[in-house]
Amino acid sequence: MIKLGAVYVLAGLMFAGFAAFSALDRGNRKRFGNAAFWALVALSFLAGDRLGDLGNGVLVLGLAGLAGLGLLGRSQPPTTSPQERAGLSREFGNKLFVPALILPVVVATGVLILKPIQLSGVPLMDAKQATLISLALAVVVALAVALILLRQPLAGPLQEGRRLADTVGWAALLPQFLAALGAVFAMAGVGKEIGALVTTYLPVDTRLAAVAVYCIGMAAFTMLMGNAFAAFPVLTGGVAIPILVGHFGGNPAVIASIGMLSGFCGTLMTPLAANFNLVPPALLEIPDRYAVIKTQIPTALLMLIVNTVLMYVLAFR
Repeated sequence: MIKLGAVYVLAGLMFAGFAAFSALDRGNRKRFGNAAFWALVALSFLAGDRLGDLGNGVLVLGLAGLAGLGLLGRSQPPTTSPQERAGLSREFGNKLFVPALILPVVVATGVLILKPIQLSGVPLMDAKQATLISLALAVVVALAVALILLRQPLAGPLQEGRRLADTVGWAALLPQFLAALGAVFAMAGVGKEIGALVTTYLPVDTRLAAVAVYCIGMAAFTMLMGNAFAAFPVLTGGVAIPILVGHFGGNPAVIASIGMLSGFCGTLMTPLAANFNLVPPALLEIPDRYAVIKTQIPTALLMLIVNTVLMYVLAFR
């Protein structure tokens, strides 16, 4: 049976390739810092389940140390010039879209056709992870087709991937770390503690006040954690369920859905949501790395007010 571990191995080998090419990049004066960073990421994918909690904790501290001490540099691997890309575009035309179109076709094939297949009574792939496994398979197939169809060197994908990864840097890993932190908070009972603090120090004796506390709290906690999915179990378990649902009799479905939307308002306003707010300026080489956040803040605040009103009107019918 093909399990999620195969996807981890594939990702680990990719990051190991980044590390190897980084170590050989004499044009980057911080090449060994980059190599160590991506090697640690590769190790987490390839052997994270064998390192144990302490080993993985040390690994994360190593990643944070390399990034925090400024030991990472931006690489500039050899690539095509704008003129060469224009020439390749004219040469291949619409063939350039073939690898991209292969992705959804292979994913659909994996989920609809390969997922039900059994060999000697054993499923071909883990049904619970069929979509992710199919996506990884689609990437491999599309990459192979691109190399053959476009006549690119074997090292090209790794070099371009390394360039992109170094451009984004440590911010590429921040969402995963923050999501894991949310799970830790939920298991540690942080939601109950927040609920106790809210009922003790904030005015939640009226329905409007309780709704405002939950919506604003979702946005604020998301800003601190960088991920609405991480904030959701903490605030919903500590405020929404006991107060809005238990005390005021609100509709759980409406409260939960609008609560998530309120959390997304916080996502628009925090640099900790790196994949949304820091990665685009890095990729587009915008001088102000917070330009996206500054542009989104007015919309986020307006939507937070709208969400609060909607929850107050719709959740308590």
